[in-house]
Amino acid sequence: MQGKSPDNAAIEFAQAIGLLVRRIRAAASGHELSLSESAVLGRLAKDGPATTAELARAESVRPQSMGATVATLEETGLVHRKPHPTDGRQVKIELTAKGTAVRNSAKDAKRTWLAQAMAQLSDDERETLFKAGEIIKRLADS
Repeated sequence: MQGKSPDNAAIEFAQAIGLLVRRIRAAASGHELSLSESAVLGRLAKDGPATTAELARAESVRPQSMGATVATLEETGLVHRKPHPTDGRQVKIELTAKGTAVRNSAKDAKRTWLAQAMAQLSDDERETLFKAGEIIKRLADS
């Protein structure tokens, strides 16, 4: 912390993390997905088909907001609706092949940017960064 108050250090840390996240997202900006759209594609890729209500709960948003996000993704052909296997009143949202391709392309662009940025660090800096990543994950999980 060297001369910084704990509050100022925490603020600067949060700002640095925010800047890194924005830079990583900018690397995939050609895909034109919002943060919520990217989160939905990621969740569907990881967990499989889900109802709009399930997606809303998982992302901690209102069902109406998730409905709008899903509608946008459906209009662009990234997801489609399919009948719920056991409840005729519901539909499941599922990734399309195009949705998977867009998601993978965005992930690749982000990964490439980060790898190039990290390649500019020294071996010691990279090791410190990896250790910090473990600590940040513990913070996020707490």
